[in-house]
Amino acid sequence: GVLDPQGRPIRERYLAAAELLAQMHGRTWPRRIEVADGVVHEIPSYDRGAMSIETELLTDWYVPYSAGRQLSPAEREAFAQAWGEAFDMLEGVEKSLVLRDFHSPNIIWRADRTGHDRIGLIDFQDATIGPSAYDVASLALDARVTIPAEFEAEVVEAYCAARPGLDRAAFDAAYAIMAAQRNSKILGIFVRLDIRDGKPAYLKHLPRIRDYVARALGHPALDRLRAVYRRLGVL
Repeated sequence: GVLDPQGRPIRERYLAAAELLAQMHGRTWPRRIEVADGVVHEIPSYDRGAMSIETELLTDWYVPYSAGRQLSPAEREAFAQAWGEAFDMLEGVEKSLVLRDFHSPNIIWRADRTGHDRIGLIDFQDATIGPSAYDVASLALDARVTIPAEFEAEVVEAYCAARPGLDRAAFDAAYAIMAAQRNSKILGIFVRLDIRDGKPAYLKHLPRIRDYVARALGHPALDRLRAVYRRLGVL
């Protein structure tokens, strides 16, 4: 794996994973893949419809759990409008293969290999085509590991350094949006795992994920969304 015996991120391995992502995002990936004779899989789009449904996990599960009440229709509308504005900013960003859970449980370190081949990947069956910044946020804000802000920045810098032609301003905004979207979704999923599925162990991760949400919403492009989250008591 990419963690030390105490469960802390191993710097070299996270940076190598970020560089692998950069290499992957520099490729053009096919939408349709023949997986067997006459059997074609079409990689679905990770579009605003899919992302919007996922953000609703926060309002459906996390906020009722944390605030002890259901949201009003006006609060839900304000939440949807703020996310709609954020998703508008993703219209022109780079799209690539998105593995969806590019983080420590699914990254295998192969010390006997060299270069990008040192990284083995599992759990990519739900891959989509969407904003490439999503998987960078998945790695740099690992849901299962406490990533200090300084190390998050180092992981992001390793990715960007491996992509010298990247529009950094556009990437930084897309990264913040996808980081906020992913971690909002995870807050809802982890509460749902407790309430619906009887798996309370996931609740221990909530303070970390809330911190990740707050970091992502610090980007100036997300001022309106940050104000909505404050009113809902998420921040």
